[in-house]
Formats: sequence, structure tokens, C-alpha cells
Amino acid sequence: MQSSFLWGYFVSPIAGGALVDYYGGKMVMAWGVALWSLATFLTPWAAETSLWALLAMRALLGVAEGVALPCMNNMVARWFPPTERARAVGIAMAGFQLGSAIGLVLSPILMSRAGILGPFVIFGLSGFLWVLVWLSAISSTPDQNPQISKYELEYVLKKRQEPLVVEKVPRNTVIPPFRRLLSKMPTWSLIVANAMHSWGFFVILSWMPIYFNSVYHVELRQAAWFSAVPWSVMAVMGYFGGLWSDGLIRSGTSITLTRKMMQSIGFIGPGIALIGLTSARSASIASAWLTLAVGLKSFSHSGFLVNLQEIAPQYSGVLHGMSNTTGTLAAIVGTVGAGFFVELVGSFQGFLLLTSVLYFMAALFHILFSTGKRVNFEETSSAE
Repeated sequence: MQSSFLWGYFVSPIAGGALVDYYGGKMVMAWGVALWSLATFLTPWAAETSLWALLAMRALLGVAEGVALPCMNNMVARWFPPTERARAVGIAMAGFQLGSAIGLVLSPILMSRAGILGPFVIFGLSGFLWVLVWLSAISSTPDQNPQISKYELEYVLKKRQEPLVVEKVPRNTVIPPFRRLLSKMPTWSLIVANAMHSWGFFVILSWMPIYFNSVYHVELRQAAWFSAVPWSVMAVMGYFGGLWSDGLIRSGTSITLTRKMMQSIGFIGPGIALIGLTSARSASIASAWLTLAVGLKSFSHSGFLVNLQEIAPQYSGVLHGMSNTTGTLAAIVGTVGAGFFVELVGSFQGFLLLTSVLYFMAALFHILFSTGKRVNFEETSSAE
């Protein structure tokens, strides 16, 4: 059950990324949110019907949500100049984390007052309302938006380093050049970074309430609160990380160095904090370490998550999809593996230490192979 969402999420990012690079983010995102809102709304019915129906709704939720981050990255690359992209991603991801925090806090309250249907109906209907607002207010690119002023449009186009390659080299097919994309080490630095980011994110999201309940004997409702606070901190720190990142680039620090700095903080920081979490003697101290780990993790948003747009903006959606698919596989292994690990070894702390080691290794790989420069994915294999 824990991994059924992730199996759905595993399927769609590459296809969603290819679609958003070809068709734009507006409609792809609208369809994604509509489908996951429908899956959320129907989940209680599925739970009453059969286990397989419930697993299908969870998988559909994952399939639909798989297009969200590729859409975000694609649209940020088109709407924001390089010196503002980290802040834009920070704000977008803050909504992602605040949603997790609000859901963790509100769901037990809604269930206690409105029954099992409460959170699913409210969150599902809210998603449909969001789609209506999105369709009426958003366009895939600035030049397609009737509400943008002439000054703002000129500012966006002027501040971008150069016109997007997708605007200069027409693509005749929706299928991207996967072989050429995978032939470059900067692509693999993004794939490894996303894999580690997803491993840590879903292990914490899925297991921390249970961890606080089993290790510190905190009731599940209170454990949800302990787990929600770090996501709120992550939202705030992610924005300030983006602000700092954009400031470094404006002051003359190279994009490559800036991204490596942000990603190092985003991996080494949580690695150290998780080590501290394993030695915490009380729930409050453990919550402080967890908050620090998740907060520092948000610096990854100004690392690999923005870097996807920089090395190949014309393929930012599919690059995100490729790295997200690998990240989802890592998240499945981490989420399921944590349960097997605890059952075999009898210690969740050991799994957290393993996660710390993986954080350090992923940071080193990113430092060695990432770049903030445009990578030429258009060259043929013979030229390579």
C-alpha cells in the first residue's frame, strides 16, 4: 500500500515530460491535476469496494502527479530569467511542502469530524476548483499570455541568457533524443541527485509518523504534527535558499559553482542531521533534528532542480521526467526497503544511517559531474 502511489508515479514522468516539452505546460498540468483530484475523490469508494480498487486509485494518483514537476520546470525555464529561477522554484516547491504539512495536520482532524470521506472529498473538490483557476489565468509561455504587459514581456525576453533552443530549433517529433541525453555525465548527475532526493523525501514522508510512534511512543495524531512541522520549515528555507542562490549569480558567482554549493548543502546537511536524529533521546530533540534535515534538504531545489533548466531548457521537461522516474524507483526501494530493513535488523536507526551515507555519496557525485553551462544535446553520436 505504501508503494502503490509510487508505482503509478514511476510510469508517467518521462511521457509527461516529453508532452510538456512539445505541447507546453498549461494543458498537461491541467489534465494531471484533474486526474489526481478525481483519484483522491474516489479513494473512499475504492477502499470500500476492494483492495485492488484502492491500489488502482493510489496508482492513478501517482500517474497523474507524475507530470507536475516536469510541467513546473518547463514553465519556469520559459517564464523566468536565470537570476530569478531559483526563487521561482523555491516558491513553487514551498507550495508542495506546505501542502504536505497542511494535509498531515488537517487529515486526522477532518476524519474525526467528517469521517473517512472528509479529507478525500474536500481535497478532491479543491483540486477541481484549482484547475478552473489555472486554465483561466495561465499560459505556457509569456508571449501567449494576454494579461502580461508589454514591459514585463520585454523584460522576460531580454533577461533570459539567450532564446530557448526549443524556439530556435523546431522539433518535428514529440519523442526526445534519449540516447544523446543519457550520453552526457551532467544528465547522470541530475539523475543521481533526484534519486537521492526522492529516497530521502519519501522515506521521511512515509515512515516518520510511524517512527515517532514506535520509537518515542507518540500518538499517531501527534506524530503527524511532529512530521508536519519540518515540511513547513522546508518551505521557508527553500525560498531563502533560492533567494541566496539568485543573489550569488547576480553578484558574479558562476552558475556551476552556485548549483554545486546549493546541492552540497542539500545533501551533506541532511546526512549529518539524520545521524543526529538516530541519537536523539526524546521526541522533541528528534523533531528538531528532523526539521533541520528536511530544512537543509530544500537547498536541493536551488541545486539540481533548477539545473535541469540550465543544461538543456528545450528538454527540461523530459530531463526532469527521466530523473524523476529514477527518483521514483529509488523512493520505492527506500520506502519498501525501510520496512524490510527494520523487520530484519530490528532498528530503524540503522536505515537512517544508511540514508546518511547515500546522501554523502550522492553529494560527491554531483560535485564531480554537474555543470551550470548549456550542454549540446543536438550533436550526433559521430560527433561525440
